[in-house]
Amino acid sequence: MLKRLHHAAIICSDYQVSRHFYTELLGLRVLAEHYREQRLSYKLDLALPDGSQIELFSFADAPPRPSYPEARGLRHLAFAVDDVALCKATLEAKGIALEAIRIDEYTGQPFVFFADPDGLPLELYQSCD
Repeated sequence: MLKRLHHAAIICSDYQVSRHFYTELLGLRVLAEHYREQRLSYKLDLALPDGSQIELFSFADAPPRPSYPEARGLRHLAFAVDDVALCKATLEAKGIALEAIRIDEYTGQPFVFFADPDGLPLELYQSCD
């Protein structure tokens, strides 16, 4: 049956801005990059250290994502980190705005939210292991 998450796919409005955000600011490694002429679309495969991936797509005229109030569907992407406070400070030094750190009421672990260039909610969650 299911073993682990392989990838999450994200559609962006400005490919170069989002590529910079995910590769340069968040530090994800590029696995492959393709321009699909027939679709006028980029597909960028990005890797996290554990082998999971993010596929970044650009499509002309993609509608905006409804966020507030939250719509049905994927709520946010959460990334496990060793130290939420340190990661928050690192991203803020790169010009990324993050919310205040909160504590998960069930696990006691710290977490913080921020957004990608298109407003997709992202979360840093301090891993328990």
